[in-house]
Order: sequence, then structure tokens, then C-alpha cells
Amino acid sequence: MQPHPNVRAVQEALAAAGARDGSGRPAEVRLLPEAVHTAAAAAAALGVPVGAIANSLVFAADDAPLLVLTSGAHRVDTAGLAASLGVTRLRRATPEFVRAHTGQVIGGVAPLGHPRPLRTVVDTALDEYDEVWAAGGVPQAVFPSTYAELLRITAGAPADVA
Repeated sequence: MQPHPNVRAVQEALAAAGARDGSGRPAEVRLLPEAVHTAAAAAAALGVPVGAIANSLVFAADDAPLLVLTSGAHRVDTAGLAASLGVTRLRRATPEFVRAHTGQVIGGVAPLGHPRPLRTVVDTALDEYDEVWAAGGVPQAVFPSTYAELLRITAGAPADVA
């Protein structure tokens, strides 16, 4: 069976970036037996701590897309993050907004593989883990990475988001 076009786009973006997993091997998208729509479900499926799941959350930051890669162990403090970014209004994006800017659906949004790069911040809490897991373009796809790699492959800025 051919992988979903979003999974192919993410894998191609990982390869183009020379992305590596926590062991230094090329990062590869893996398909899980079932969709994992939450950090807890992804952690359980992978046998890792929930904090090692890099949730990809899209926000409307003064109506521009902002991708926040946050540890699955906590929630984003939108007021604090808005203040640190100098954003007047930061709100969770609608499913339509997410799809328009990423080409992906909520629950499967990857850190890369979008039609255009998104402004990205990466939760510093992810640096606590040798390897982290991010969505691979659809809700049942994931890939291993590291905090440093997520910063590099997304051109993201480190941020305390909780």
C-alpha cells in the first residue's frame, strides 16, 4: 500500500533536511497500527513518556499561522507565549485554518512537510529527552527526532511555552 501523500511529503522533507533520530540514524516516518490523536495515546503506542511526544499545535498569531511544538506533558500558556513573542492575539486555530496552512489535519500535523514553512517555536521542555516523537502528516504516522533536530529542521525558535 502506498503511503498517504502527507506521509510522503513529511518523509521527503525529513530526507531533504538530513534529519536524524536520537541515535543519529536518518529519521523515518513510521505508521502505527491505529491513529493516535493525543499525546497520551501516542506515548502509550510507542512506550515512551508522554513528555517525549512533540505535539504540533497550530495557532493564529495575529491571524498568521504559528506552529508550536510542545511537550505532551503540558499545555501551552497562550497569554505568556503571546507576550514573549510580541503577539497581540494568540488563539487555537480552527481545523480549516490548520489544513489551509499545513495541508494536514489536526492530530496528524507534522513539524514539516507543509506547503510553505511556518513560523515555529519549539518547547524547551523537549530538551529533557534524548529522543522525541512527532506526528508524520496523518494521525497514525510518527517519526523520531531530537529537540536539537526539531529546532534545526523547522528553523524554530526555542521557547518556554508552558
